Amino acid sequence: MIYSFLRPLVFRLDAEVAHRFALRALKAVPAGRRPAPGAIATRVAGIDFPNPVGMAAGFDKDGEVPDALLACGFGFAEVGSITPLPQAGNPRPRLFRLSEDRAVINRMGFNNGGAQAAVDRLEARAGKPGVVGINIGANKDSADRIADYATMARLMAPLGRYLAVNVSSPNTPGLRALQDEGALTALLDAVMDARGEDGPPVFLKVAPDLEPADIDAIARIAVDKALGALIVSNTTISRPPLTSPHRDEAGGLSGAPLRDLAQQRLVDFRKATGGAVPLVGVGGIASAEDAWARIRAGASLVQLYSAMVYQGPGIARRICKGLEALMRRDGFGSIAEAVGTA
Repeated sequence: MIYSFLRPLVFRLDAEVAHRFALRALKAVPAGRRPAPGAIATRVAGIDFPNPVGMAAGFDKDGEVPDALLACGFGFAEVGSITPLPQAGNPRPRLFRLSEDRAVINRMGFNNGGAQAAVDRLEARAGKPGVVGINIGANKDSADRIADYATMARLMAPLGRYLAVNVSSPNTPGLRALQDEGALTALLDAVMDARGEDGPPVFLKVAPDLEPADIDAIARIAVDKALGALIVSNTTISRPPLTSPHRDEAGGLSGAPLRDLAQQRLVDFRKATGGAVPLVGVGGIASAEDAWARIRAGASLVQLYSAMVYQGPGIARRICKGLEALMRRDGFGSIAEAVGTA
């Protein structure tokens, strides 16, 4: 209700300025109001989630407000992407609201304050409850990107409930090439070795712009490496019909226009993995119905980001309330029972 009043004012600001304003506002959210496990609690990759609705990476790049996001009702918060060294990212402007399409285009380029600053913040919250995952990336000018991921896995393994390996951002040149079978195998071997035998589960975030052969290869690797989950999917470089004046901006498209493509990729990965690897559905989720469709298609968890731009921080609680109603309507006793039943 409050956000619907504030949104016209916020939308007068440059999108990146508004994002910083949102982070500052969230820092004022009282700590401790985390969602309690209830009817839609679920367990994935050995982690107990109080609900299946998470904040996707990209919103809290530096791990500034994970506990505030949990206090807003998210069942988990994924911070990052974080790189070994601080990185300014791409030139501004680099973040665009496509209000007419309820979408966002970004070409941020892994802008973040680097690993050490994030380590300091995340160490300060050590021992606090709540599921916080850490999305790791490589520096744009790195001579050895696989080594960057290994460094990040070693540093962040003690601090996150899971590590998300991001090789699918379209805004770092050449990064998506790490989704190729040989490169991805070498990368995941390095990450898993660096995080240690007792380290957190490793999730892999993939692009929606994949060919069938790529999907099959990634699925084989995910099963072989016993990944904790596949996050399906990142932003798209494709352009469905859009009406906003910003429709031709370069970068990754997210929000409502990504929904159908992300849903289809989830279905593809569910089929390719045979259900052997949990899936996290992300891309265009803006309602309980969207989340439920993703779960019925095979997602054990869901994430969102762009929808919060348009609906405000109350979106997590609204979706969770709706999910519980949909679950009971369709005769399921838990979220896990419903996964992949469509």
